[in-house]
Order: sequence, then structure tokens, then C-alpha cells
Amino acid sequence: MRTLLLFVLLIAGATVAPVAHAVTTCAVTAADASLPFGTIVSAGAGATGTLNVTVTCTTTAVSVGGSAGVRVCVGLGTGTGGSTTQPLRTLTNSTLDPMSFQIYNQANFTQVTGLTPGGSPAPKQLTMAYTAPVLVGTGTASTQLYAQVPASQILASGNYSSTFSGANVVITWGANEQLIGSVAPPATCTSGNAGSSSTSGAFNFTATASVAPQCGSYLATNMDFGTVTGNIGSNIDQTATLTLNCLKRTAYQIGLNNGTNAPAEGTARRMRTTAVNNSSQYLTYELYRDPARTQRWGSTLAVDTVSGTGTGSAQQLTIYGRVPAVTGQPAAGTYNDLVTVTITY
Repeated sequence: MRTLLLFVLLIAGATVAPVAHAVTTCAVTAADASLPFGTIVSAGAGATGTLNVTVTCTTTAVSVGGSAGVRVCVGLGTGTGGSTTQPLRTLTNSTLDPMSFQIYNQANFTQVTGLTPGGSPAPKQLTMAYTAPVLVGTGTASTQLYAQVPASQILASGNYSSTFSGANVVITWGANEQLIGSVAPPATCTSGNAGSSSTSGAFNFTATASVAPQCGSYLATNMDFGTVTGNIGSNIDQTATLTLNCLKRTAYQIGLNNGTNAPAEGTARRMRTTAVNNSSQYLTYELYRDPARTQRWGSTLAVDTVSGTGTGSAQQLTIYGRVPAVTGQPAAGTYNDLVTVTITY
């Protein structure tokens, strides 16, 4: 009798499901679309500003108990106002006059905000760690960038700006992702077990500043028609000067009033003296804008004033005066008048 032994070999096999690859994406928003420095009223004064930004990162397909740690770099380029990041960035006005400014990572204005992770200067860095309890996790971090217009610049009046968009605003992020338990952010924005990504044109903003038109001190010399003995048989011509200093691009108009001795009606300018009988005696004179003494210098804007544009340096203007010939003998005495100069800008 033969016995047959039958063996059934059972091979138990297990199919291992692949680990789903997690995906982390980040986006940044600015609280405002502008970084305003406001109006710089005093020539050479500085200004400061802040830009509030918020970064939001989302991680999908980790696991029910998964988590992510993310490091984000917010990078800024030169902006449209200039071509350099260091030592200073540049704002420009409509006539391309420059204004230096800078954006910093820290409130003490020491660490310049750069564009490229690992570069010098470095971008602004933020970190966040969060869980993904239902396959999707979201983390948010907010921060400020600090900006400054240095003082003691020679500026022109006008509205200045520099726009940051496209390749001038880049965010780069690296992520560590964990199926179970918590995980810390990677050491850099370009590392992490899930790799790194970047986005150009992450958000747009414009840095702005205004410089108010301004004219500083001015100096006027006296107009001395001299001493006359006897009659005034012909015109006496003399000049005086007015020196003023206005910011570059500041449009101004200069007016001269009719003096303190002008009659209640009319525009005649008169010098006055007190005669021996205590009566007031007058001598007519006039002030002009041109050497030919045909254009009277008055105080009506855009009519008989003198217009100009500031250069940032002292500018000297000439006032042309004339005492016309007088019929008869003027009373003896010292004649004078006080004229007020008005600068409108």
C-alpha cells in the first residue's frame, strides 16, 4: 500500500499600499497694496513705513494624523525705481529725480530684505508648523517689513514711487511632512523632505513718497536811489536783488505789494518824507520785472508776478526801480517806502 503525502503550500502575501505624496503650497498677501512714506515736508527730513504681509501654506494628502513644518522666504528685488538693492533702493518721480530708501527685515533697520534664499542680503523668513487632521492642513504666519527714507538727502519736489511685482516679489518655501506626529520646519527655504517650491509675482505693492514744494529763506537788498541836489530832471534808475532758495522742481511766483505809502485808491508806489511843517511829502517811483522797465512788478499771480522753478540752490533775481522825472522842486528830506515780498509756491 502506497501512501501519498500531499502538501499544500500556502503563501500568504500582503500588498503594501504606496504612501501618498503630500503637497504643500504657499501664498502671501499684503494688507495694503502700498508702502507709503507720506509727505516729506521739510527738506532733508527722513521718513519710515511698514508693510504688513501674511503667508498662508496648505498641505494636502498627508494622513489623518499627519503634520507639516514649513519655512518660507519672502524675497524682494530692486523695484522699478532703480537697479540696485544695496546699499539703497531708489524711488523716482515723473522727471526721474531719485530718492533713496530701503526695506529691512528687522525693526532696527539693519538687515536689508533681499531676493534670493541663501543670498546676501537675505529674504525675510517665516516658519510655521501645523497638523492635517482631515487630510488637509493650513498654517498662517504674519510679519512686517520695515522701510526707511534716510534723512539729509537733496530732494526735488514731486511724487515718488517704486513698484514691486513679478520677479521683484518671490516667495520660496521648503516643507517637512510627517505621516504621524509633529514635525519641525526645515533648516532652509530650499530644503525639506518634501522638497521646495517658489512663486514669482507672489504679491504686488508700490512704495510711495511725496516731497512738498518748498522755498526756504530769502534775502532782499535795499533799493537806494541816491542823493539828488536840485530838481529831478530825468529818470533815476536803480536795482535791488532778491535771493531765494527753493527745492528743485518747486514752481514759485514772487509778488511785490504797492508799499506802505500807496494811496487808498490806485496802485501808485510812493516814497514818503515828513516836511518841516510835519506834512507828508511824496515822491513817486515804480518797480519793474525787466531792465527796460516796461513790465511792472506787482502781486497778482500769473499776471504781473515773476515766476520760476527752484533748483535746490540759491537763485538771485533783479528788481528794477525807477524814479521818473519830476516837474518842480520836491521838498527836501529823506524819502523811503517799505515793500512786502510774497513768495507763493
